Amino acid sequence: MVSIAVFLLLGYISANSLEGVNQSIRVEEEKILGCCCDIERVIEENKISEVIIALPLADNKQMSEIINKLDGKVNKIKFTPELNGTYTFNSQVENYDGLMIISANINFVKGFNRVLKRVIDIIVSFLGVLFLIPLTILIWLKTDKKERKEGLFFTQERIGRNGEKIIIYKYRSMVTGADKILEKMMKEDPKIREEYEKNKKLKNDPRVTKIGEFLRRTSLDEFPQFINVLKGEMSFVGPRPYLPREKKDMGIYYEKIVKSKPGITGMWQTHGRSETDFEERLILDEYYYRNWSLWLDVVIIIKTIKNVVGRKGAY
Repeated sequence: MVSIAVFLLLGYISANSLEGVNQSIRVEEEKILGCCCDIERVIEENKISEVIIALPLADNKQMSEIINKLDGKVNKIKFTPELNGTYTFNSQVENYDGLMIISANINFVKGFNRVLKRVIDIIVSFLGVLFLIPLTILIWLKTDKKERKEGLFFTQERIGRNGEKIIIYKYRSMVTGADKILEKMMKEDPKIREEYEKNKKLKNDPRVTKIGEFLRRTSLDEFPQFINVLKGEMSFVGPRPYLPREKKDMGIYYEKIVKSKPGITGMWQTHGRSETDFEERLILDEYYYRNWSLWLDVVIIIKTIKNVVGRKGAY
């Protein structure tokens, strides 16, 4: 039996009336219900059961003033601590000789979980490869004769698990010689260079073919990678398969990200997809390495389906 808790966010209380607090307000004005002096009234009028205190840098005096106003009036008080970005999906609060500490586990895929993840990959990739047959026929029929001569598929070298080089399969969405064309474009136009170096993508890429634009928008260009999943080189869910030339740009994230098999979908595809820049993708992929769980994979798959159906963030 699975229990699901549903929360209704009523609004926000500004803490700027407290001495020493001066936070910039970034929420809708109509969602601000008042200041700290209004807490008791707001709780009573709206029968509030839980309150979240989002003052990670508050001192003891400020926290005590707020908690005293809440004491005995709500069922639960939560707060967001300052963790300098080291938050994890799998964290626990523990009591250490009267001192509250937060413990964090790195959920790297190993042992039985790795076997289970591989079994799921085999089942999903087998179904994906079967679907490739009618999909390829359909794409062949929709592709111009000139483009057919160049082939419907193309291969590309990417970074696999533990830094090993793998060859991934994709439907061709760009003209032949796209890499050389990109080099020329970057030399001739500083704005194009800046955009590509930041995002590793171009929003209005002139190298994309007519059928390629459709394939990218629907994410169908990624489907041949189910062959890589079936071969064991990739996983259905995992970090982005990075290009070898991107290794130096990955910096400190590289060693952690490559410990997982790259995936057809993953954190960055479900959190903005092409709208995220390169740095954001690295942060999301490192998060996946530190916080992996089968449930996280399920959430990513559901979000991927929603994004693909809604064609959100793809280009």
